[in-house]
Amino acid sequence: MRIAEISSPDLRQMQSQDPISDLLCKLEALTTEIERHSPESPLPESVPAALRHGLTQLTSLAPFQNSVKLQIWKLSYRLWNACVDLFNFVRSSSSKITEEHAKLRQVSVDLLFLVVDVSGVPSPCFKCASFFYKTGIIWHELHKYDLASNCFEKATDLTSNIEITNVSDRDERRLLLDLNIARSKTAWEVSDRNLAINLLNRSKRALFGIAENYMALANQYTNFGKLLLSKNEVSAVNEALKLMSEALELCEKGLRNVKKPDETLALKELRLKTLRFMAASHLQRDEFENVLKCVRVLREGEKGGDHPSSSVLAMKAWLGLGRYGEAEKELKGMVVNKGIPEGVWVSAMESYLQAVGTSGAETAMGVFLGLLGRSHVSAAAAIRVVQRVVGDCVNGEGARVRAKLVAEFVSNDKLVALFAGDLAANQRSAMHALLWNCAADYFRSKDYEVSAEMFEKSLLYVPHDIENRSLRAKGYRVLCLCHLGLSHLDRAQEYIDEAAKLEPNVASAFLKFKIYLQNNDHNGAITQIQTMPTCIDFTPEFLSLSAHEAIACRALPVAVNSLSHLLTFFPNGKPMPTTEVIVFRTLITILIKEPGNEPEILKYMKKAHTRFSELGPECFFGTGEVGRREQNWFALNLWNLGLKSGQEKKYELCGELFKMCAEYYGVKIDGQMEGNNSMVCKSMILAVSAMLAGEKESKNTLSDNEVKHAIELLERAGKILMSGSTKTHIDDDQNTTIEPHFYFIYTLSAFDLYTRLNNTESKQLVCIKNYTNSKHFNPNYLLQIALNASEGPRSNPKIATFCLKTCISSLLSSLSPDYQTISLIIRKLITITAVHKGNADYDDDDGGGGGDDDDGVYGMYKKALRIMVGLKAGEYPVEEGKWLAMTAWNRAALPVRLGQAVEAKKWMDMGLELAGRVAGMDTYKACMEDFVSGVEKKVQSQGHL
Repeated sequence: MRIAEISSPDLRQMQSQDPISDLLCKLEALTTEIERHSPESPLPESVPAALRHGLTQLTSLAPFQNSVKLQIWKLSYRLWNACVDLFNFVRSSSSKITEEHAKLRQVSVDLLFLVVDVSGVPSPCFKCASFFYKTGIIWHELHKYDLASNCFEKATDLTSNIEITNVSDRDERRLLLDLNIARSKTAWEVSDRNLAINLLNRSKRALFGIAENYMALANQYTNFGKLLLSKNEVSAVNEALKLMSEALELCEKGLRNVKKPDETLALKELRLKTLRFMAASHLQRDEFENVLKCVRVLREGEKGGDHPSSSVLAMKAWLGLGRYGEAEKELKGMVVNKGIPEGVWVSAMESYLQAVGTSGAETAMGVFLGLLGRSHVSAAAAIRVVQRVVGDCVNGEGARVRAKLVAEFVSNDKLVALFAGDLAANQRSAMHALLWNCAADYFRSKDYEVSAEMFEKSLLYVPHDIENRSLRAKGYRVLCLCHLGLSHLDRAQEYIDEAAKLEPNVASAFLKFKIYLQNNDHNGAITQIQTMPTCIDFTPEFLSLSAHEAIACRALPVAVNSLSHLLTFFPNGKPMPTTEVIVFRTLITILIKEPGNEPEILKYMKKAHTRFSELGPECFFGTGEVGRREQNWFALNLWNLGLKSGQEKKYELCGELFKMCAEYYGVKIDGQMEGNNSMVCKSMILAVSAMLAGEKESKNTLSDNEVKHAIELLERAGKILMSGSTKTHIDDDQNTTIEPHFYFIYTLSAFDLYTRLNNTESKQLVCIKNYTNSKHFNPNYLLQIALNASEGPRSNPKIATFCLKTCISSLLSSLSPDYQTISLIIRKLITITAVHKGNADYDDDDGGGGGDDDDGVYGMYKKALRIMVGLKAGEYPVEEGKWLAMTAWNRAALPVRLGQAVEAKKWMDMGLELAGRVAGMDTYKACMEDFVSGVEKKVQSQGHL
């Protein structure tokens, strides 16, 4: 009987039930409004609230007459149908079910539940239970599990009093099963797992031998098992296996009870599906034997149509048991099975490689090529296989072996063809990047052989078009580097030539430079250095790199050339890879390593001097302590090179080096010279000394300009010597910072230079006197000056005499006089006095005659005699004493011949007295005395006459 066919009671009879009638009218009006409402716009919030309020009022008026119950039943169905219309619209517009819709359904089913005991309606409890079930499903979808559970429980209560054996309608039978399953799912969602499983177990009573019921219940057991498996917990896996065993048992029971072939087919499929999940569960628990048992059952049921997962499960089980041969067979068998999806066998190969390692790489790639030959596979799958085989490129067991296998694999023509075309452009780039990165790792680990092979294979995945010219050129350049590392210079040359054709740039020029270096072709390397600046993308960093490479190869001329080119870019003001002072320092350090480079070093020292004169010392050397260290490095190297050149008698070069050394030591950093005045002074003194030594060595007289320049240097040095900064002033009691011999060299050089100018005798004398009055005075040094003044074409007997007399005075004042030196000075004074008549300057204390030459000479003999008086035998040099005695005696010869008896007697007495002071002259003295006696007698006889 249809609801529409139920007759409504007479309206006049309804008027007597005023409250119920009013409520029903209101509810009918609200239902009509819902029926007429457009589903495209939301229902006003007041409508569901008014319905709920009316339902509450109506509930308070129960019980009702059967006619009223029929009216409410009809009203409930109208509201339900309106909800169904709204639901269908929402489904068609892909919108979500709202909670307001569920509330309308709830009102409808609650109205029905209010009059479920109506008479005249067939199976009212099942109809009401069906409404509760469907409403509960909607609450479940909205995750309102408490409301869903309430609906399911009411539906269960409505059907619980009905004997299952009395239910004959197919839909009603299915409702009993669905209610239990729905309640179970809701209980599972609220983590009441025990209730959920209990409800599934109760559902077994409502199967009624229907295949669909068996499948529905078995599916739910399986779904719960899958959810537990996803948690990856040991206890969960155990429970999942129990649930799947239940599902499997249900399938088996269904197959025994169901006879129709079409229905048994679906059950068999579900049974196999459950078995596969059980096998996965066993695999997750490392129960590999059980996995294989499941696979055997699966294959028996599949009857030759091997499911893709069966081979994967079997392979993983064999791997787990360590039986790699069986696993390999399963993997190779997958090639034959055309039904296996690409993702499945790629995943299988990844598992195989992970378990077997390097030894399985060849098998896996062979399988891939087999698959490539029988069906279409994607380039992405090939990338996954290569990525898994390569793994950690450099590290790991058998890394080089895997790399070699990958190189062979990716060079296969079929595989390369798989990546051809525009559609595979992204995958082609990915494969190139994968191979390139692997090659780069080997390059960094200096395994150039494997690196070169991998780089070569990566080029197979670079198209030969204009857009990829740069990428191919880059590949050729890096291959050039690999072969350079392997010392395959011819191969390296081939690759870099190809790279230069595709993309001529400075990187290619630099690599050609490296090849020339390794071939020891220095001229070719220098030519490449000159070529680099002509490249469009040239930067000065490449010259710096070239210098480093040349130094590493000990090609010092090439390094010098590179650095000298680099220096030409600093005046441009462009950003540079390093500071100018470092380039100069590096270049000079290189030149110092090879002997004979002093002229080149001097050239760059002069260039550096020009640069810091232009820029300022702080800009060139740096400020503070850093700048001072840089400055002193240049100055100290000049000093050492100057000393070395002087020792090698390269006096001209020595002089230039010391002049430049003085310039560097004279630089002020932050306004300070940091105590370098003494080094400036010493450098200038040695520079002039080298000029004079060079003149003597080459016998080429210095020009007037050179003499003036040398005098200027000495005058600058003299100012420093006399200044307080070096503490060399004659009145300064503090220690000097300049060694005494430098003062002597200065004085000697100044004396020599002043002799070359007119009217410079006074300067010479002042210079000598300054030295004799200084703390640096050394009579031995002054003697050297005296000897220089007494000899040569520019001798000065007056200065020589002054120096010699000052030396004697200094030596005699010593606590331990050096009589050997004193005797030599006396001889030299006698010689000078005798030779330069009228030029000697004598003091009265020395026995001088005040201008008579013979008296001056006699005074020197007399002074020597006074010195000898009181000395021990042999203390005064015997030879010099003999020379004095004999020369004094011989000086009487001329007066004797001239008849100057007095004069002759004076010299003979001097000789006789000197002979008496010298050991070993007794015989000579006796002869002298006899001769003197004879002379005296002769004089007396002449006087008597």
